[in-house]
Amino acid sequence: MTSALEVPLDPKVLEGLPQPPTITLQSPKDYIFDPRENIVIHCEAKGKPHPSFSWTRNGTHFDVEKDSKVLMKPGSGTLVIDISGEKAEAYEGTYQCTAHNEHGTAVSNNIVIRQSRSPLWSKERNEAIVVQMGVSLVLPCRPPAGLPPPVIFWMDNIFQRLPLNDRVSQALNGDLYFSNVLPEDTRSDYICYARFPHTQTIQQKQPISVTVLDSNPAGERRPGFMAPLGSSSTKMVLRGETLELECIAEGLPTPEISWLKESGEMPSGRMSLHNFQKTLKIVEVTEADAGDYRCTAKNSLGSAYHIIKVTVKAAPFWISAPRNLILAPNETGVLICRVSGEPKPIISWSVNGVPIENAPQDPSRAVEQDTVIFSSVQTGSSGVYQCNASNEFGYLMANAFVSILAEPPRVLTPSNNVYQVISNRPALLDCASFGSPIPVITWFKDSQTSIQDGDPYVIHNNGTLEINVAQPLNSGKYTCIATNNLGIKENHVYLEVKEPTRILKQPEYKVVQRNRNAVFECKVKHDPSLVPTTTWLKDNGELPDDERFVVDTDSLTIKDVTSEDEGTYTCIMNTTLDQDSASAMLTVVEATPTPAIVYEEPEPPADLELTDQRERSVQLTWIPGDEHNSPTQKFLIQYEDLLHQPGVWINLTEVEGASTTAHLSLSPFVYYSFRVLALNHVGYSRPSQPSRQYRTTPAAPDENPSDVQGVGTEHSNLIITWMPLTGFQSNGPGLQYKVQWRQKDVDQDWSSETVSNVTQFVVSGTPTFVPYEVKVQAVNDYGSGPEPEAVVGYSGEDFPLSAPESVQVMVHNSTLAEVHWEPVASSTVRGKLQGYKVYYRRERGLHEAEAEAEQQEQVLTFSGNRSEGRLPGLQPYSLYNLFIKVLNSKGEGPPSNGKSFETPEGVPGPPSFLNIINPNMDSLTLEWGPPLNNNGRLTSYTLKYQPVNNTNELGPVEVKTFPANETSFTLANLKSSTLYKFYFNAQTIKGSGPTITEEAFTIMDTSEFSVASRQVDIATQGWFIGLMCAIALLILVLLIVCFIKRNKGGKYPVKEKEDAHQDPEIQPMKEDDGTFGEYSDTEDHKPLKGSRTPSNGTVRRDESDDSLVDYGEGGDGQFNEDGSFIGQYSGKKEKDTHEGNESSEAPSPVNAMNSFV
Repeated sequence: MTSALEVPLDPKVLEGLPQPPTITLQSPKDYIFDPRENIVIHCEAKGKPHPSFSWTRNGTHFDVEKDSKVLMKPGSGTLVIDISGEKAEAYEGTYQCTAHNEHGTAVSNNIVIRQSRSPLWSKERNEAIVVQMGVSLVLPCRPPAGLPPPVIFWMDNIFQRLPLNDRVSQALNGDLYFSNVLPEDTRSDYICYARFPHTQTIQQKQPISVTVLDSNPAGERRPGFMAPLGSSSTKMVLRGETLELECIAEGLPTPEISWLKESGEMPSGRMSLHNFQKTLKIVEVTEADAGDYRCTAKNSLGSAYHIIKVTVKAAPFWISAPRNLILAPNETGVLICRVSGEPKPIISWSVNGVPIENAPQDPSRAVEQDTVIFSSVQTGSSGVYQCNASNEFGYLMANAFVSILAEPPRVLTPSNNVYQVISNRPALLDCASFGSPIPVITWFKDSQTSIQDGDPYVIHNNGTLEINVAQPLNSGKYTCIATNNLGIKENHVYLEVKEPTRILKQPEYKVVQRNRNAVFECKVKHDPSLVPTTTWLKDNGELPDDERFVVDTDSLTIKDVTSEDEGTYTCIMNTTLDQDSASAMLTVVEATPTPAIVYEEPEPPADLELTDQRERSVQLTWIPGDEHNSPTQKFLIQYEDLLHQPGVWINLTEVEGASTTAHLSLSPFVYYSFRVLALNHVGYSRPSQPSRQYRTTPAAPDENPSDVQGVGTEHSNLIITWMPLTGFQSNGPGLQYKVQWRQKDVDQDWSSETVSNVTQFVVSGTPTFVPYEVKVQAVNDYGSGPEPEAVVGYSGEDFPLSAPESVQVMVHNSTLAEVHWEPVASSTVRGKLQGYKVYYRRERGLHEAEAEAEQQEQVLTFSGNRSEGRLPGLQPYSLYNLFIKVLNSKGEGPPSNGKSFETPEGVPGPPSFLNIINPNMDSLTLEWGPPLNNNGRLTSYTLKYQPVNNTNELGPVEVKTFPANETSFTLANLKSSTLYKFYFNAQTIKGSGPTITEEAFTIMDTSEFSVASRQVDIATQGWFIGLMCAIALLILVLLIVCFIKRNKGGKYPVKEKEDAHQDPEIQPMKEDDGTFGEYSDTEDHKPLKGSRTPSNGTVRRDESDDSLVDYGEGGDGQFNEDGSFIGQYSGKKEKDTHEGNESSEAPSPVNAMNSFV
């Protein structure tokens, strides 16, 4: 069986290649349209030559040309149906799109077009309900059936949502259930509302009155079920949908609900409880969710239970969708359409839209249930095949073309590419090619030597040449030749093998006294053609931003060290191809406080002696040296392995400073020599003289290599790596490694190879990204190490082969779009699926003639096996372009075809400025600029203005509207010497934008007797100060006269004076009906100055977060005679800053209720 040919996405390759049609975008199978908007049925396709389009409606040909209301977009099959002024029902039906060119015909899904509906509530008269306290109660909602179904909620007549709890709950069908009623449930305004989202309509049921009496209350009782009824019920749910089970019980006290699956565990990750435990919800239902679910209602008097028997069915779903097939003449291939479902789907095949049994006979084609087999195909038998899988719950339909192609070879890798690698690392030389039949790739070095597949070379199926361990002698010119029966093509590339970068002089551990300098060296060797860059880190972070840290070419100097400088310093040497690093610690100690006492490192220990000698242990004793006024904290014992690492001293163990003996555990096959260092708070002593040599006998290894891993670097290999044993760990001569591997979950024996002096082994010819069990065992001349544990690794991944198809965009609003795509087949991911990347860019605004320069491309990554994602934060009224790539651990696959979409208009931004010029006594001139962001086509400007009097109170609001092309206006007939406040915004067809405000005075009328200004402080005027002084003097004289008369026995008529001169502050306030409320620059909604209770005794309600009167903007939502009201859904608007009389607007209850659901 010949594998199908993959056509690269290189435009140079695609140019001129014939291709049957492929549907790239189509509308959903179920399309519910808004009768106030045009119907847009998407159908896009690609092919070579570009396909033509036609439509059927209800199974018969739909002649688009004869209907003036229907427009087919040029170069596309997308239909735009203008239903303005028409009966929308006339265009309901089942539509199917056909894309045709000379190589075949592709068809879309059957797209069912239906009009959204929001029928009125049936006329009914609700009788008042009177019940005794404690009984159960159900208030039916019975909303009208809409398309799509409405959202139900209960509120009172002031638009407050009714509180729900474990006693009072709303069922899934919208009915309101009371497990038991209480006196506080008495009210006359239980109102059920139904919100129809597509038509932006809310219907209201007639209010229901409930009166709860406590004259003969019901007694306590055991629970009983109100819904569902009986002891058991059934529920059917489709695979992948959401299962909702509901149990509502009555009883007194109020019962508690619990859930249990009798036949197994409930899926904790997909299960949740709602409605006070009364509703069990399971999302993404699978077959395992079928079974019996028990809901139990329990109170203090007993319990009751109900069994819900859940069955899971499944609409057809893909196991393997058919993929496009490109074959060379005389080749063989298959189309596979593998689906599942419950009940089992029926599969039927069509070719070019015609059932295959009715299509012209093709001897090269054979149909076997879900597979079409092609044998010895010939040019001219190209076509598009449709697979349809259906059962009673739905259908799946996929197009896959079969194209017969004969093409001579082409080499796609750019010529004269230069590949650079580091010595002893793998080198990969590309030779990507295309041709039909698939070309055979051969390689030559220096145009002479033929390269055969074998060590050290590997020639991969895609033509790539791999050199496992590149050496300088591998540098040179390489030629790849692509050959098939139609021609030959060659390409040249070059390989340069570089010397590795190595740090020769590494930084060393430093103990430095405070305020002295510390110097770390870092000298590097590198390939002369590579330039290294040096980076220093402190504790794996950047060096402190401090001039005390000086970085030179091969060193780091820290001046005047402090205790904060302690840490680990790392030197990193980077080139464009590799890097090396080394680290050392810095310890800061206190300087010697006074010269009277000298603190120094201790003297080295002496007289080392070995006793109690055994095969795996020995005892070491010594005599401590002088401590130099600082007690010894510990001793460090080091050893030198004279056999494996002569001249290298390695830390073995530490003992307390009070000890002079250490029991040392040893390893086999080591020539030991020991020395001891003493440590006090200043630092380490010099090492002691080495002990005599002590040799241990060889043995089999005690351990196996660590850090065993199996990772593929290419799609057809598995590299097994490990951390080798040191000579010290080898335990004997002849150290080797037994490498074993086998494919996981496959019944096969272990494969093994024994190697030495390497740290990796390459298994070639592996399948792409499959799990392997690997293990590495140490072996020497004295035996094998312990049995190693198997480690699971994966063979290499490869870049994804295909791009997402059927990319389509659904624009939700002016700033949000939803992109859908067909996920790529798992077999083409060729690795671990990481997700999908959506690249999108704003090309230009729809009101702009040309694209804006340097628009930044944005990327969103959707993890996992997704088929859709949302693009937020879009700019309204703009043209966008996007494409999608699939992502695995290796990288990104090819991009999908680009998809353009447009965002609708939004509300505009604020006007760019508002200036008031040319003030006169009775007029002001306003100038303004258009918004910086129109977000659509400007329709008009709105100006509101009102005067502000001397007591900061606002006058009545005047409103003016200006055309979008005006930029100035003069207001006449204004009051002189008056402050005016202006509110100005712009509008598009989507509504009003943000408001900007300004203030300005008219000029003072000098003919007036006096001028009142709210800016003048009367307390600072001279005449006012003089008047106050005169009044104070007069009062003083009167007091003196009263005092004299009282002393003479006279009487002063105080009562009469008080009656004649009442306090003006307790006089009734004068009505000020024309005011607009107190003016406040901060607009903080303070109470109006002089506000009081109205004469009819009513008091304004306190504001509440849940009150509908806080929402809306004007009188848009008005009740119809049937109790419904219609309005534009929107978020909560900012309330009018000035809550006066004349300019206050009626709140919209529609917006408020929209915020509840």
